[in-house]
Amino acid sequence: MKSAVNTSMIKENRWNIPPNAPACMEKHLGAAQYRADGTLLIGASSLTGRCWLGSIWIYSDPEQAPNEGFCKAGVQTEAGVADVKWVSEKGVLVASDSGALELWELAEDERLLVNRFTKHEHDHIVTSVSPVVGASSVVTGSMDCRIKIWDLSQETVVSTYSAHTKPVSCVACSPIDESLFLSCGQDGRLLMWDRRKPTKPASRLDLESPSCCPTTVAWHPHHRSTIAYGDELGRVTVRGFLGTEPSYMETAHSRRVNGLAFSTHSASLLASISDDCSLAVMDSELKEIHRDRQHQDFIKGVCWQHSGSNSVTTVGWDHQVLHHTVDPATPTATP
Repeated sequence: MKSAVNTSMIKENRWNIPPNAPACMEKHLGAAQYRADGTLLIGASSLTGRCWLGSIWIYSDPEQAPNEGFCKAGVQTEAGVADVKWVSEKGVLVASDSGALELWELAEDERLLVNRFTKHEHDHIVTSVSPVVGASSVVTGSMDCRIKIWDLSQETVVSTYSAHTKPVSCVACSPIDESLFLSCGQDGRLLMWDRRKPTKPASRLDLESPSCCPTTVAWHPHHRSTIAYGDELGRVTVRGFLGTEPSYMETAHSRRVNGLAFSTHSASLLASISDDCSLAVMDSELKEIHRDRQHQDFIKGVCWQHSGSNSVTTVGWDHQVLHHTVDPATPTATP
């Protein structure tokens, strides 16, 4: 007996699209990070219309991003995505516009993203998320002016800090010491946190320009006491918080700095992105060695490939994922 199914009517899945990946990626790309094996994680949001939705996407071949048909996995989120981070080989953290921290996990040969938990512990947008090195903990900052420490194994908040008086813009955990993390906020404060000091864990770091709010902060990958931060006027500062290292400041952009990322080179390079739609890459003394202005809207995410790679990736509200190759020995700039 012949089959009654007309096989010519079955739509061919040309790209072998993952089962729960959305049909379309939202326009505004807000965050990106590489896994150690070069797999790229992207967070997207729709910031127009009646509902602000979001999604997360994973690409084993970053050159194919943001083409939905070539993603390894993807999933729709209940609200916009402010930040995304790898937390393990298969775990993905999402800072949500809904005030939630979401933990997703790759399953089914990494073609399926499964929600492990969604916890609404913040009272406003979660602006930033940072995993604690070598632990099952994570730090979140929010527009509710609070910072929370999470125990992922218990799926719960273990500490809440209210040292900031205005929205928290960024949190960043030390890549070396699990007790230390940084935070900055719209109150103009840059705080160093040490969780080994229960009575007074936060100490305020002096700023080069106290009247200008820091907007983002990053740790040097090799030097325990070296940090970088950007501010609302487009300036980037690299300094040591022990007071024994030289401090450098450079006006790298004409508008606010949205993100900073150190490369994993032995002599790390610093990439900076901004609302002026440009990427700047600088050496350890903040001398510019690369400039790119291909983005047509705010650049919101920046990340380096691992293992000392010269490749840095940027994502922005223009829906572009751009890959830049930086040669430390050959300073270049595009007009």
